[in-house]
Amino acid sequence: MTQQQQSQGYWKAALKRLWADNLAKVCIAILGVYFVLAFGSALGLVAADWNREVGVTFANPSYAPDYPNPEADSAKMVQQVLEIDAATRAVDPLAPYYEEIDKRAKAYVQGHVELKETLPLGGDKWGRDLVAKVIKAGEVSISIGLTAAVMAVMIGTLLGALGGYFGGKVSDILEWFYNIFTSVPYILLVLAFAAVVKDKGILTVVLVLALTGWTSAYRLIRAEYMKHRSSDYVLAANALGASHRRMMFVHILPNVSHLILVQLSQLVIEFIKAEVVLSFLGFGVPTDSISWGIMINEVMPELVLGKWWQLLTVGVVMSTFVVAFGLFTDLLRDALDPKASRR
Repeated sequence: MTQQQQSQGYWKAALKRLWADNLAKVCIAILGVYFVLAFGSALGLVAADWNREVGVTFANPSYAPDYPNPEADSAKMVQQVLEIDAATRAVDPLAPYYEEIDKRAKAYVQGHVELKETLPLGGDKWGRDLVAKVIKAGEVSISIGLTAAVMAVMIGTLLGALGGYFGGKVSDILEWFYNIFTSVPYILLVLAFAAVVKDKGILTVVLVLALTGWTSAYRLIRAEYMKHRSSDYVLAANALGASHRRMMFVHILPNVSHLILVQLSQLVIEFIKAEVVLSFLGFGVPTDSISWGIMINEVMPELVLGKWWQLLTVGVVMSTFVVAFGLFTDLLRDALDPKASRR
């Protein structure tokens, strides 16, 4: 039998099926842009100065330059104050201080008039560029989602492998823990964990999400290990004297790895949405940092003033990532298990 006649490997065939789908290509391209920007932001190559005030307060997007801008009006008033004639200054006792006043006032005018239309998506209440801000926020949110998902899948896989392979009392104890965690609605469980933690920070958010989100991976992996432990290849390995650890993680684990990968993708989306809820309620990312949840939290009082552009920016950016990642997860699941898509 020639090499061309040999059947393709499992992963090669799955990747070929995935890449043959045009929608998968679009999702991969979109997600690639997000991950490149997040990685560049982490390295300081992109959005490194996101916290710098580069425009006026509540600078409107450049496509609506005629939108009322109170800060620009204030700057014009300062410009008028500067136009004081020399005679007035000669009799004014504060005349010696006018030079410093002029310097500061001109700097204010320069920053609040000349930079009025330099922000393509507008600015926030501190005059920070929303483009750089949403990129930095995406780096934090995506990092939290990925890191927490990896940790949760590792915990769920380990516990599921132990419970599904050994069964008996080991399975009963783990099922008891599983039932405790799943008896409480997920978002309430996350809020309860976040509320009792004193040290707030990004690492805390990751740990809270990972320690509360392992249950779905555990349930899936446990069921798969229960099915595979009586398979012929496992019985043969046992007859040859293979250790339990080897049978669990060398023989069975590769045969369920595609399910782990799909579960990982699903948890990334769930954890990003959970981080948004936590940050919105004040239990997530600290306010001295930034994330998509923090940005949404900031805009609530701004909407009363008619400042809609930050909500629109973060809403479109976050929704695009979540939809693209969700579609990619479904397509990946179908590619790894084509029989499931035909059921």
